[in-house]
Amino acid sequence: MRSLFLVGSLSLFFNLYGQSTDTAKASRTDYNVLFLMVDDLRPQLGCYGDTMVKTPHIDQLAATGTVFNRAYCQIALCNPSRASLLTGLRPDELNVYNLTTHIREHAPDAVTLPQLFKNNGWQSQGLYKIFHLIPSDPRAFGNMDDTASWSSPLWLPTKSVYGPKGEALRQRKLDEMAKAGDTMDYSNIPRGFATEAPTIPDSALADGETAVQAIKVLNELKDERFFLAVGFYKPHLPFIAPKEYWDLYRAADIVLPNNRYAPKNAPEFALQKYADLRLYEDYKHIPYEAELTATQQRELLHGYLACISYVDAQVGNILAELDRLGLRDNTVIVLLGDHGFQVGEHNMWTTKHTNYETSVRAPLIVAKPGQKAAGAVSDELVEFVDIYPTLADICGLEAPASLEGENFAPLLDNPNAPWSKDFALSQYPKHVDDEQVMGRSIRTERYRLVEWRVPSTGRVIHELYDHEVDPDENTNVATYPRYKDVVNALSQALHNHWNTKTTTIHL
Repeated sequence: MRSLFLVGSLSLFFNLYGQSTDTAKASRTDYNVLFLMVDDLRPQLGCYGDTMVKTPHIDQLAATGTVFNRAYCQIALCNPSRASLLTGLRPDELNVYNLTTHIREHAPDAVTLPQLFKNNGWQSQGLYKIFHLIPSDPRAFGNMDDTASWSSPLWLPTKSVYGPKGEALRQRKLDEMAKAGDTMDYSNIPRGFATEAPTIPDSALADGETAVQAIKVLNELKDERFFLAVGFYKPHLPFIAPKEYWDLYRAADIVLPNNRYAPKNAPEFALQKYADLRLYEDYKHIPYEAELTATQQRELLHGYLACISYVDAQVGNILAELDRLGLRDNTVIVLLGDHGFQVGEHNMWTTKHTNYETSVRAPLIVAKPGQKAAGAVSDELVEFVDIYPTLADICGLEAPASLEGENFAPLLDNPNAPWSKDFALSQYPKHVDDEQVMGRSIRTERYRLVEWRVPSTGRVIHELYDHEVDPDENTNVATYPRYKDVVNALSQALHNHWNTKTTTIHL
């Protein structure tokens, strides 16, 4: 176990961290890249030790690569998280904190990860949700796609993310809005039901159609060098999956989280109870203060699990085609969730939107051709900004000097290889004292510190969670006298990184 909590040691690491990423020195390879991004997927996978979920195909992928057990996104929200990992820049560099700010607004010259491959001769193609988009109207409202990233335009499915009943309801609402001349924004996008288990084929929903398209594109590109990014929308709400995936689980076997309560001593503003759940037809009647019934809780977790298994099957279909075409041996495969997710932890339901472990820890699996440590699990702390320089190194490309991550490629061949990063940084804004305040988090091997500073008053609020004794972050110990030195050291470490960053939050 490393000792990380001396100010001098932390300062050293943060001084090193401020240096630019080494450019790739290897010669350019002929590797393809299959980049699989799964929306709202937390590390609830068999390869992460979960015994309730059924994910045989992702688990098989993990057996050929490396499972990063402690991988962290930079901000737990779709658009800013994707913008950060696809540019290799942190949210403060991009000024992207919400669902409606495009990466080019504040970083017009950024070279995205798929754009780097395109610029170096790879066929770069994107399918569905890679950059953020809202599936209710992906061609217009809420589409954060970046055309400069692709060799050909982003492909979008024609099928719905809703089941037949939910989609019929949504269409009726759209017709009513059109007749009334109502303007659509995020708060009133017509939605159907949060859960539905229709008896339909996989391809009748958007993610199944996306897998079919991915197989088609693999056949089209099999003789070329490609970067193929495939984005699945599930297990994001609504929890709609064909009935066969719901039938993999029995309601009576669903085990709910045992910490369905707010962390002791935590500030109320740091939590997020329901997020979008109450926008759906079957949950819109629930007041914010009300608690979900046990039946509703199990229904939601049941639906989340069903959607994970549904996406797992789509991943399996794509990987099977990759094997059939003989492409596995020269294709780097990355699978990740864009951030974490809560389905009951701390009484937060179907949400992210926080700085807690459940929001910012996400799955990351990387498999490269000829990997020496296939099937290994790495417990090193890695960040999503590390993905870009790592893929550039593996494929022999020179990464932009502006990248803020580190290259973890050596860990793929040796999980015990030297790794300089002993922390992960995340952030999320909340309203505190009637102001918009950026909560900044540092995760070390043992601790998570979240710091909230109110600009107008100078008020500082800390949350500290000791994972050695409290892995579920159920008690904020920041005010406990025995943790005073830890709070001071980690707070100083945060300042060492962020004191030169902008404090303006563009929302």
